[in-house]
Amino acid sequence: MNAEGIDALLPQTQCTRCGYAGCSPYAQAIARGEAEINQCPPGGAATIALLAQALGRETLALNPANGVEGPALVAQIDEARCIGCVKCLAPCPVDAIVGAKQLTHTVVTQLCTGCELCVAPCPVDCIIMIPRGALHHPSNAPDPARNRARFTAHTERLARRTAEQAALISATKHAAGAP
Repeated sequence: MNAEGIDALLPQTQCTRCGYAGCSPYAQAIARGEAEINQCPPGGAATIALLAQALGRETLALNPANGVEGPALVAQIDEARCIGCVKCLAPCPVDAIVGAKQLTHTVVTQLCTGCELCVAPCPVDCIIMIPRGALHHPSNAPDPARNRARFTAHTERLARRTAEQAALISATKHAAGAP
């Protein structure tokens, strides 16, 4: 099975707990034989079983070095404590957090993959992870194919922004006469 087929079996949370920068790089590593099939905590035993069957490999227990299997999570922002610093926006791999500088942020729970990547950058610890089923109005986890598309769009947008900033810095240096 190729990397694309393996990627289709992954939950597309883009959480990086597998040790790779998203589900696709992890799938590529599995396809190349560089990674085991048991490194995805969000997918857990079900995903490991699917991968084992599809690849003709032995089913393994989830590698505890990558985390533990648990309920689907969703981020929640304590809006009374949010200072609008925007540090949670860029790490969100599917752009599920909305807000602007110095304004309160919120999570679009229907889009949140529960990756937890927004928690650490928050300087005021106003983001918590709760089980999706504990929401006042529970929603299903977002569709993996849509997660993949949102992650691709997010990654491309960040790459464009980085290239634009580099070009602006270069143009500013050139205009100032710097080599």
